[in-house]
Amino acid sequence: MSAQYQPHTALGRAVNEIEETAIALILGLMTLITFTNVILRYGFNTGLIWGLEMVSFLFAWLVLFGISYAVKVTAHLGVDAIINLFGSPVKRVLSTIAAVVCIVYAFLLLKGSWDYWAPFAGFDATSGRWFPTGFADSRDQGWYVVDDIPLPQFLSFLEGIFNEGEEYEKIPRFIPYAMLPFGAALLLLRFVQAGIRIVRGTQDTLIVSHEAEDDVANVAHMNKEG
Repeated sequence: MSAQYQPHTALGRAVNEIEETAIALILGLMTLITFTNVILRYGFNTGLIWGLEMVSFLFAWLVLFGISYAVKVTAHLGVDAIINLFGSPVKRVLSTIAAVVCIVYAFLLLKGSWDYWAPFAGFDATSGRWFPTGFADSRDQGWYVVDDIPLPQFLSFLEGIFNEGEEYEKIPRFIPYAMLPFGAALLLLRFVQAGIRIVRGTQDTLIVSHEAEDDVANVAHMNKEG
């Protein structure tokens, strides 16, 4: 179903390329690191100390990218037994309400993600319990690092920006955790796009349709006739 999604703006094409390229790279890196670790462990009795943590972070990134990607291609599963009882006008209203609820949820998720990540990067979290009303002073946690992944030399410039010049022994946490607000923002974008398509009538629901079932039935019917 991903082939059915076609971005129509330069921004849409850019975000789409970033999203799909990132997913492909993450899958490739996870496979490469895991395969290398297996070879080193069973063939040379050693291994990448940071391999497990890196794959864990990559898997979390893949999940967050995958959530928004599934919204984009209408691949999330859901129950449509009730809304299918109504005609197109009522069905569109119900789907629009569902889209609004999802947009609000994604916005709250974005706020929570930013509030959790921001102190690790030396930024301020937002004030307000549900919706941001400004920014509140947050304790700088830029010195927090991960457990095992060493900091590459080319990222040493981050020490002067986020750690007051102090040396990082490992990668600072704000790097892997940055996917939290980024993924939430991407999810919000995809829900807004899906909501617009529903209002315009170019999409019926937020969940996967029965097109795949119809395709399988058609293939089975053609095989029987053949």
